[in-house]
Amino acid sequence: MVFYYKARPDAGDYTIYMGADKSENEELIKYGLPEDVWFHVDKVSSAHVYLRLKKGESIDSICDGLLEDCAQLVKAHSIQGNKMNNVEVVYTPWSNLRKSPSSDVGQVHFHNPSMVRVVIVEKRVNEIINRLNKTRVERRPDLQAEKDASNAAEKAERKMQLKEEKRRREETERMVKERQAEIRSYKGLMVAEKMTSNRQIASAARSMQEMEDDFV
Repeated sequence: MVFYYKARPDAGDYTIYMGADKSENEELIKYGLPEDVWFHVDKVSSAHVYLRLKKGESIDSICDGLLEDCAQLVKAHSIQGNKMNNVEVVYTPWSNLRKSPSSDVGQVHFHNPSMVRVVIVEKRVNEIINRLNKTRVERRPDLQAEKDASNAAEKAERKMQLKEEKRRREETERMVKERQAEIRSYKGLMVAEKMTSNRQIASAARSMQEMEDDFV
């Protein structure tokens, strides 16, 4: 079971979701998407909360309101963290999560600790939790199918990008070849035997003048 929430409207159309238990968390870790950001209360047990960003967005582009929704939700779903003030919530891109053979169920490590961010939640804000709970929807998604579809779409998009890059490259090469052909053609017209010198022009002018004088 996965619980889905809608973030505050003024933050934009964003979905926040989390697993119902540790086993579900393992599935979410396994089948996450590149757009997902993972949230967890630091050093104590809590739910694994995810925020799905839009393509092209990064962890550092999350607005304050959206970040507060995610942090409040993960604090509220931590038995210890929910009772504490000034709780540290860590968050990082899904791609930075790492599982090792010795990891417990639901436990994660990080590939790059420098990609982990921390936000302090001073206290629980019931107004935020109540608003999020009103949007909650429970579903049993086929996470593998969703990831496969996302990978296929990304592959198709990349294929189109490569095709467009090839078209642009070929167009550039064609224009370069045409320009080079023009230069070669121009140089052919400029060869010495095909050019009229200033002396020849002056001589022709004198001959024309002499013809006019004879006529007169």
